[in-house]
Amino acid sequence: MATLDEIRQSINEIDTQLLALFAKRRAISLEVARNKLSSQRPIRDQHREQELLAYLTQVGRPMGLSAHFIQRVFQLIIEDSVLIQQDFIQQQQNPEIKETGTSVAYLGPLGSYSSLAARKFLGRQLSDVREVGCSSFNQVFQEVESGACSYGILPIENLTSGSINEVYDLMQQTSLSIVAELTYPIDHCLLTAVDTDIADIDVIYGHPQPITQSSHYLDNHPHIRKVFCDSSSAAMLKVKELASPNAAAIGSAEGGEIYGLIKLTNGLANQPENCTRFWVVARDPVRVSPLVPAKTTFIMSTTQKTGSLVEALLILRNHNINMTKLESRPIPGNPWEEMFYVDVAANLESDEMQSAINELKASIRYIKILGCYPSEDVHPVNSPTAE
Repeated sequence: MATLDEIRQSINEIDTQLLALFAKRRAISLEVARNKLSSQRPIRDQHREQELLAYLTQVGRPMGLSAHFIQRVFQLIIEDSVLIQQDFIQQQQNPEIKETGTSVAYLGPLGSYSSLAARKFLGRQLSDVREVGCSSFNQVFQEVESGACSYGILPIENLTSGSINEVYDLMQQTSLSIVAELTYPIDHCLLTAVDTDIADIDVIYGHPQPITQSSHYLDNHPHIRKVFCDSSSAAMLKVKELASPNAAAIGSAEGGEIYGLIKLTNGLANQPENCTRFWVVARDPVRVSPLVPAKTTFIMSTTQKTGSLVEALLILRNHNINMTKLESRPIPGNPWEEMFYVDVAANLESDEMQSAINELKASIRYIKILGCYPSEDVHPVNSPTAE
């Protein structure tokens, strides 16, 4: 009988083979992107995706693999393939964007959720990246507006705690454009510098957002004092410096590894599935290929006439433009007046979107385009029924 170490070594060898196959599949996905670009075919082919999932389910069942497992694994692979192809086509659409020697600004030191999101965004397409941690959202804007950094990473909303209003308010005043979006899965962990027990912890350091998002867990430990920090990474650094069995930080497992912290427990967030949506901003807008699913974000101010907002939204509906988000924020200096942030699933350069924008300009007081960018929402296709 094989020993446990021998069995684990066999698993390692199989996993290594899988990684090599994943890399080979990715390379072929780029060939698919080149073909689609030359033939001007859209990135998504949902009929092909449905056929692939049905075929793989049929082949995998005799091997003892459930339909649910097959579809879960390959939905992730399909999503990765779509995003890789989108990145390639966008690079061809915007050749002026450098592929090396870029820089990115984000909130907090290394290890913050924003820094991890920045690495996710730039990791698929760029190398030789200079990272600039900032002490405030305003500094992120300043770094990009001044040209000191190529990109800024800004959290805009979280599934648990909702919209980050400060970022919305700053977007009203900037000349920067949204050039990309991304979502980053958030798994709040309890991190300590030394091996300890939750019963021994009497203080937790964390950014206000993760602490709010973990309120249910913290309510079960009322003896623990909460101390707010400017960022999750600042909280982790504080706990590392204290090196106390009585102090913990709320942060990510990846960030904890950077600071040499121990993960005491994870899954602290109130919602089992928690993620944050980020905007990537730059000084110049990008053009989105018509082959790539796109979003456009704009802000508008309607008149004070009754029903003016409804009339503006009807313009979008009449042009078959799907609104994916509507957010209101007060206009500074104008009491009781609001600015509306609107996300739509449409390419700014499309005929329908241009017609809608022209109609909106004629019926509302103010409109400003914040950006048109590739949509990161890769919605799964309807797959065969799982067992």
